[in-house]
Amino acid sequence: MSWQMAEYLGYKPLTTLWEDFSIAESFGTAAIKDTASRAFNAWKDNYKYLTELIMVINHKCWYWNDKGNDKLSQFYVDLYYEYDSRAIKLLENDKEAMTYYFRTLD
Repeated sequence: MSWQMAEYLGYKPLTTLWEDFSIAESFGTAAIKDTASRAFNAWKDNYKYLTELIMVINHKCWYWNDKGNDKLSQFYVDLYYEYDSRAIKLLENDKEAMTYYFRTLD
């Protein structure tokens, strides 16, 4: 599923993360990892932006899978599991944030 599909389904992006990751991809996996890390650290106190970060990473997994780039798709899968786990741990004591997180990503 592409990011455009999320928009088609009614999700309105709050950030430029899709574009940010697309730019980082031109510089390799280290740049992608750096983009994820910077975004997570900048937005760990904003659960809506944090949720979008995880969503974009997840959609990038599927985007590259659909394009046949198994290596980059798997890189995003691994990144997704890492950051999803970190986000859940960060938000676990905030019911409103957790509800938003799971409803948005579902």
